[in-house]
Amino acid sequence: MNSTYTVRWSTVAENDLKKIIAYIAEDSPQNALNVFKNIRHKASQLLTFPEKSRVVPELHDHGIMTYRELVIPPWRLIYKITEKKVFVLSVIDSRQNVEDILLMRLIGP
Repeated sequence: MNSTYTVRWSTVAENDLKKIIAYIAEDSPQNALNVFKNIRHKASQLLTFPEKSRVVPELHDHGIMTYRELVIPPWRLIYKITEKKVFVLSVIDSRQNVEDILLMRLIGP
């Protein structure tokens, strides 16, 4: 039987998602709804086997192995696993400078 995790979204991740959806909705409300459903559906896969996703490469290069990512092109859902909980920390557009965003958000200036 599969282990079940609890998935919790941080305020930052929720705000990231809201901004993404609001931006897309300016041109296409239906597409925004589809993107929202897709991201939430993919995130629900973290309920089982969250370890299967890769460690964030930009952080791995700095010796930080704690954070993983679920890639939902062009977005990257960054999360951390603690015991039986998955904490979604950010949803980042991979077309931006992801390394700078992650380092600022996750380990500070």
